[in-house]
Amino acid sequence: MSVVCLQDDGPLLTRYRNLGIPVLALPLPRLHGVTALRQGARLFRYLVTQRVDIVHSHDVYNNIFATLCARLAHRPVVIASRRWHDDVPRRILRSANRFAYRLADCVLVNSPTIAELLVARERVDPSRVALVPNFVEDEAFAQPTTAEQERFLSDVGVPTDSFIVGCVASLRPVKDQALLFRAMAALKPRWPTLHLVLVGDGETRPLLEQLAQRLGISDAVHFAGLRENKPNLHHLFDVSVLSSRSEAVPNSLVEAMAAARPVVATCVGGVPDVVLDGETGLLVASGDVDAFARAVERLLRDPDLRRRYGKAGRERAATDFQARRVIPILESLYVRLLRERAR
Repeated sequence: MSVVCLQDDGPLLTRYRNLGIPVLALPLPRLHGVTALRQGARLFRYLVTQRVDIVHSHDVYNNIFATLCARLAHRPVVIASRRWHDDVPRRILRSANRFAYRLADCVLVNSPTIAELLVARERVDPSRVALVPNFVEDEAFAQPTTAEQERFLSDVGVPTDSFIVGCVASLRPVKDQALLFRAMAALKPRWPTLHLVLVGDGETRPLLEQLAQRLGISDAVHFAGLRENKPNLHHLFDVSVLSSRSEAVPNSLVEAMAAARPVVATCVGGVPDVVLDGETGLLVASGDVDAFARAVERLLRDPDLRRRYGKAGRERAATDFQARRVIPILESLYVRLLRERAR
């Protein structure tokens, strides 16, 4: 296996290289112009000289760039992906991505909701859609040591006797952490030990810090910043939450269930494909602060419900979203497509 990426830095690139996996970096600021042609020629030569059997792309730019190069290089199997929910905002990219779907032998999706959207909106034949869910490694199920838990809580300033609501997500408008803050402000007078921990960073952090001050909850909101999710930080929370306005299949919720944490999340995109409402957590309408606060408070009041949802979530994660179960699905897809092309 080898990896091609359209950037020359980033955490995944470092991770691959540390594992000894060959990485070809092809920095590509745009999909047109002299640089794009030069990088396309480099990818073409790489695919041919390395005798690559399967080219599998993972996002819009890779779908457009890699599938065309792979077809020009006459590679046996080409796989595109649809791993997002909302439409690509630029029309020219939407059109080019649809063309990439036509060039591919199949389009991989990570949830039934995305599969339905691909068929209905993009007109991809259902026989060319392959479902391979997101997954977590075994280590996501492992409980952190007491020392690790105490070190994290001390580092972010959370009192040890707190009830912790945690969110692992980038700080961007689509994640709508402002909804969490308003729900916290509604709950805090009745639950003085309630604290919110945000793991992640992004453009909305200054606005969220200002909002916390205006709502009078700054002492109960903790910005943990970007952190490597080893150990799985959801183990440190009592309830894991996600308040997004749009999602495909958020791995954060899979990680929460692997940690046996009950979930409160907005019912958007592929979230219901992960969190089963009333079984592994509670789903509420996007933007509904009162409903979100009520759902969190219901779990606050009922430790048995938290344990039941957490246990069911962990079992679901182990059955449907664990690496040892999902990777064979992807491997069998590769083998099947190669055999079909060889006929």
